[in-house]
Amino acid sequence: MASFKFCPDCSNMLYPREDRVKQQLMFACRNCDHQEEAENNCVYRHEVTHIPSEQTMVITDLSSDPTLPRTNQIPCPKCQFDEAVYFQSQSRHPDTRMTLYYVCCRATCQYRWTS
Repeated sequence: MASFKFCPDCSNMLYPREDRVKQQLMFACRNCDHQEEAENNCVYRHEVTHIPSEQTMVITDLSSDPTLPRTNQIPCPKCQFDEAVYFQSQSRHPDTRMTLYYVCCRATCQYRWTS
């Protein structure tokens, strides 16, 4: 089980650091000179990733946002209205290709689709 370690001198969090000379995992304070050897050589890293389509569902009234670019070249697949706003995926994941998201500007439709 992963747990946080704290400096006994200044009570700040200890961060993992490699001692390259001894080839050993250490925990070191970033505020003072305190260091201690790690009891376990396993370091846990937890990254939270979001699917871009999940993020777009949080924002409402995208069609009325004046900062988003608009197009009349791509009609809405649901209602055939000729105006839509579009934006790029905000995902920074290296395996994700660039995706354009469209939102219909008709107030009664607001349909969302991707390119």
